[in-house]
Amino acid sequence: MKSQKNRKCLECEEQLLGRKDQKFCADYCRNTYNNRLNEDVNSTVRKINSILRKNRRILAKLNPNGKKTVHLIQLAELGFNFHYYTNSYSTKKGHQYFFCYDMGYRSVENQEFLLVHKQEYVS
Repeated sequence: MKSQKNRKCLECEEQLLGRKDQKFCADYCRNTYNNRLNEDVNSTVRKINSILRKNRRILAKLNPNGKKTVHLIQLAELGFNFHYYTNSYSTKKGHQYFFCYDMGYRSVENQEFLLVHKQEYVS
């Protein structure tokens, strides 16, 4: 067990003079340490959120009034990524909708997609 005199901040290695369970000398060191520890996870999450936000912006731009049919080419030209969505919803009729937050889409026919805004009853 470390003695009271040998305890050092996990980030800057300054000697700790406070509580026995203290690990950092200041909030700055604690934040810096944890940010560095989680930077790879945070980077991945940021990239995925960026893709999801872009998908949502594309759907909102193409469908300002709540319901519209568009061709696959329109979505592709704007950089829509079909691999990323926040949730999916199946209707009683068996239609599968994919959502990027509150903006959704489903394949209809002939490479066309029906774009919708999320309704209150869709959860």
